Amino acid sequence: MSLSKRVLAEVFGTFWLVFGGCGAAVLAGGTISWVGVSFAFGLTVLTMAYAIGHVSGCHLNPAVTLGLAAGGRFDWRDVVPYWIAQVIGASVAAGLLYLIISQHADFSLTEGPVGKGFAANGFDEHSPGGYPMMSALMGEIALTFMFLFIIMGSTDKRAPAGFAPIAIGLGLTLIHLIGIPLDNLSVNPARSTGPALFVGGWALSQLWLFWVAPLIGGGVAGIAYKFLFEED
Repeated sequence: MSLSKRVLAEVFGTFWLVFGGCGAAVLAGGTISWVGVSFAFGLTVLTMAYAIGHVSGCHLNPAVTLGLAAGGRFDWRDVVPYWIAQVIGASVAAGLLYLIISQHADFSLTEGPVGKGFAANGFDEHSPGGYPMMSALMGEIALTFMFLFIIMGSTDKRAPAGFAPIAIGLGLTLIHLIGIPLDNLSVNPARSTGPALFVGGWALSQLWLFWVAPLIGGGVAGIAYKFLFEED
């Protein structure tokens, strides 16, 4: 498959991840709570894995792309094009969400029942549970590590064929159930970047953590799985 088709698939896939997951948080978060939002994120990945997994591998996440490259499953030359495509998809999804919710009479990115926070990731006073920076940093590294470990294991050629999207989607659901109270959960720098571009201010100033931590967790997981569990 050509690189142009693969990156286009990543744009569409990451769009669906952010529009579905963050859209559930912004539009229905008050009625479905973080349990529903967790399932929304998991379902976006599960559905896209079946839709575009055979095209691009369905990374939808710079940390996944880095982890797969570090684990020997992906060509390093294609990492940056995938990252660009993922950020574009996430940003377009966040832009469309902004256009939709900004029509509401009670819309506000900082106050009020509609749009508050815009599903942006944050720590300290911007953490749903009031967790500090170090908690968010450690949590994002650990949860991204486990997400990549699930991906590496379920897509291993020795694993049962055809079930990887289910394991990955349910894995991401569980990870959100754990991490949403911590910092709205990222484990995905592109997912964090889209909403932060529209919230601005504090969201952009804290965005560094939601790039650094997932990339560390993903990269370490890819290397660890390769050396611990890949066949010689």
